Amino acid sequence: MISQICIVIAIAAYLLIMIYVGVSFSKTNTSVDAFYLGGRKLGPIVTAMSAEASDMSSWLLMGLPGVAYLSGMAEASWTALGLAVGTYINWLIVSKKIRRYTSEVNALTIPDFFSKRYGDDKNILTCVSAIIIIIFFIPYAASGFAACAKLFNTLFGLNYMVSLLISTAIIVLYCTLGGFLAVSTTDLIQGITMSIALIIVICFGVSQAGGISNVMENAQALPGYLSMVNSYVPATGSTTPYSTLTIASTMAWGLGYFGMPHILLRFMAIEDENKLTLSRIIASVWVVISMAIAVFIGIVGYSLSQASVIPALEGSNSETIIIQIASALSKYNVLAALLAGVILAGILAATMSTADSQLLAAASCISQNLLQDFGKKKIDTKTSVKIARITVIVISVIAIVLASNPDSSVFEIVSFAWAGFGAAFGPIVLCALFWKRSNKWGALCGMITGGAMIFIWKYGIAKLGGVFAIYELLPAFILATVVNVIVSLVTAAPSKEIIATYDKVNAK
Repeated sequence: MISQICIVIAIAAYLLIMIYVGVSFSKTNTSVDAFYLGGRKLGPIVTAMSAEASDMSSWLLMGLPGVAYLSGMAEASWTALGLAVGTYINWLIVSKKIRRYTSEVNALTIPDFFSKRYGDDKNILTCVSAIIIIIFFIPYAASGFAACAKLFNTLFGLNYMVSLLISTAIIVLYCTLGGFLAVSTTDLIQGITMSIALIIVICFGVSQAGGISNVMENAQALPGYLSMVNSYVPATGSTTPYSTLTIASTMAWGLGYFGMPHILLRFMAIEDENKLTLSRIIASVWVVISMAIAVFIGIVGYSLSQASVIPALEGSNSETIIIQIASALSKYNVLAALLAGVILAGILAATMSTADSQLLAAASCISQNLLQDFGKKKIDTKTSVKIARITVIVISVIAIVLASNPDSSVFEIVSFAWAGFGAAFGPIVLCALFWKRSNKWGALCGMITGGAMIFIWKYGIAKLGGVFAIYELLPAFILATVVNVIVSLVTAAPSKEIIATYDKVNAK
């Protein structure tokens, strides 16, 4: 009983801080630019940590350790490696150019950038990209809400739906009040909280498992568990080869970074593009260390189950591994219970840092891109911000409905939404920034192709099995890029004005 009280105190303190930040920044949202991009005033540390915290989501503290716990090193490690490489390259080649380009054309959102980059006066690109963002962000946000609900349900035995409603209400509250600055500031806090949680979990886990040598001995007893070219199959206790094609498709997670709206917005919002170098270093180091620890937690978790410190976990329940470790820690004393509360706050942080960014990006698509840019509705600043806040609430309600199934897998939902953004937006972002000949028809056809192929491949072609049973992002990304290039080449070249803007941006 005392342990649960301590955990509640730690989590409540964390949630109150998040709400306080939202209220504090609510007075700064005097313009649409402030609500969506914070007036482009983010510092390098906030830019780096908010980008990566919003990127990692509950996937870092639930999905990734859960995959490692069930099947060993291969899938989790190749995924993490792909993400680490993708993170670095995205910061290296995309961040500065998209900050410079969006500032030059005065674009506040990613759909807005697409239309202004290609001179799309009818805002067709804005409309299509906004719809794609809404389609993939709603299930993405739902995965975050589901992760929070699983936490409260597992820890306190609260009804799943009650847990879902409480956690969603907190996220919506500070997101609608504070806008982009509140979201970015809370993401910084959440990134730090996630880091502390990972350190506490790994230290406690290793000590309770009997040390690193014991952890490795237990893992080696399972066939393929520590292999990078074989994967452990828990259902049969056997091993299956992890082929070169499977490795390539798993590492394709890294391609998703080029099309993630909530990450690209961080690049657009930094106060000085020259400070992105520092942001890149901070972000890359944090991502590598945090994912390595998360994978190792899954491996340690198996030994903890063997030692009966935590129960044996199966299926999607493996994603509660850190919650189970925190629960075990909380039973020692008051200090341990408070530390357990910090761990659980870290899971909330991982979830909220992504969900809030997704809600804000989706809201901007409806209020700014669909109503004003595409619909040609003249709306004053105060009304626009109000519509954005209402949109956040509406999207959250839909996400709650999608997250209502307690057996849903956080990892699977995130992987699908990640693939959607990566294939639909990744090729167009790269072509827009690095290929002068790219035009609006190539961008439009490539975007639609990428988004559609995610559904076609996952629910159709992949079911053929064999070489087709790969992560849908890889084939969809390649095909979208090919379509973008071919259509651009067979249609009219961009106007002189568009070329002039491109040359101006690239001449800096």
